[in-house]
Amino acid sequence: MKRITMRAFAALLLLTTGAVLAVEEPTHQGRLAYLVSDLRIPFWEIMSRGIRSAAAERGYAVDVYSADNNAKQELIGAGKAIADGVTGVILSPTNSSASVTILRLAERAGIPVVIADVGTDGGEYVSYIASDNRTGAYELGRILAEEMQQRGWQEGSVGIVAIPQKRANGQARTAGFMQALKEARIRGAEIRQQVTFSHEETYQHSRAMLADHANLRALWLQGSDRYQAALDAIADSGREGEVLLICFDAEPEFLQLIPEGVLVGAAMQQPFLMGEKAVLAMDQHLRGEEVEKSIQLPILAVSRETIARQLPIIRRNVLGLEAQ
Repeated sequence: MKRITMRAFAALLLLTTGAVLAVEEPTHQGRLAYLVSDLRIPFWEIMSRGIRSAAAERGYAVDVYSADNNAKQELIGAGKAIADGVTGVILSPTNSSASVTILRLAERAGIPVVIADVGTDGGEYVSYIASDNRTGAYELGRILAEEMQQRGWQEGSVGIVAIPQKRANGQARTAGFMQALKEARIRGAEIRQQVTFSHEETYQHSRAMLADHANLRALWLQGSDRYQAALDAIADSGREGEVLLICFDAEPEFLQLIPEGVLVGAAMQQPFLMGEKAVLAMDQHLRGEEVEKSIQLPILAVSRETIARQLPIIRRNVLGLEAQ
């Protein structure tokens, strides 16, 4: 993201009318702002629910600002939150470089920031709450490799539809997954990065790799909400039963699709728990308590064989549902 002058920043503040997507009544503890890259993506919506839940328990109000995957809108939301004098900011940026500018602006205003996922290329913050993306992706890669070997498909290749690799979490996912494939001597076909995160984009990326690589035996989607686009591409290419699909993160439908074998598995982050941990870290900081600078949460490597015993954790921490 380009650096902006304070004059340009002031101008952006004038554009902030209606930028707050969700507002709760203030309470005695103060008001937190959640700056999120795109609330339309289920992962972030679930994290916002975790933030709201933990904030309500501790007496904080929450304003949620979604950038809708737009860097300019993200900066406008940050400006509005800072101008309103929020007590603290929880940040899930559009990418790791974008967060640097937001952190700089918050530091100048004396507002503490907790980063929840994605990461940053620099700047001052209270704590970074993250998933262990590399280990989670590595374990997911092992699940896929084992499935391919059982089917005798180890000579086939794997295509990746990736989240932006400018993000620290995207880099970690790719590295862990590719390590697992390398150990199993399975080749990667190519990697195509998402920009719009749309069904059409995911479909076109998947369809292109299926057309370009006759020996493609699996697709790895580094997200979850566009899984149907990848399945559609496999079907429309006439490759059903010949190409596996495995995903990162989770959708409610995965509770059925994984046991049925439609998906090989998924590496499931725990966004509801991550939101709770972000608020806890902010609350500890505001109370003058010591806070861990980096907190990594485990990722659940879920397959047909493991999903039944993992279900209570998946329902609450992954999907934000009540455990049954």
